[in-house]
Amino acid sequence: MNTYAKLEQLKALVGEHIGNSGWISIEQPRIQQFADATDDHQWIHLDVERAKEGPFGTTVAHGFLTVSLLPRMMSEAFSVEDVETAVNYGLNRLRFPSPVPVRSRVRGQFRLLSMEPVPGGSQLTMEVTIELEGSRKPACVAEMIARLFTAGASSP
Repeated sequence: MNTYAKLEQLKALVGEHIGNSGWISIEQPRIQQFADATDDHQWIHLDVERAKEGPFGTTVAHGFLTVSLLPRMMSEAFSVEDVETAVNYGLNRLRFPSPVPVRSRVRGQFRLLSMEPVPGGSQLTMEVTIELEGSRKPACVAEMIARLFTAGASSP
């Protein structure tokens, strides 16, 4: 994990890589829990036997399961000591170039695209590439927006 003392330090890193998360295992129970939480029970995610004959040869994680790991990945990739609160603000772009098969591992690489002031902190726009271990193609590429608020600042 990369650690920065002050949010202000990130301004000098616009355009640069700011951190990688650790690897996260994608197992069938996690896929099942996500399906149950979202009511997305499509067979390619859950039916192990049918998925063997399907387009991927096994069950695969939901694309949105992969995206839902972004907050964890961000917290593992970098921290800013004077930041008290970080909130998701949205996504500008999102693509899933490669499926995430069960029993695979993913991790996020974060590159800071821009940093703008907001009351009490800064809005960061980051390009996140979610790598799929052993694959040349990423599982996901997203432009993530987060708002980071410094300790003692009042957020909107």
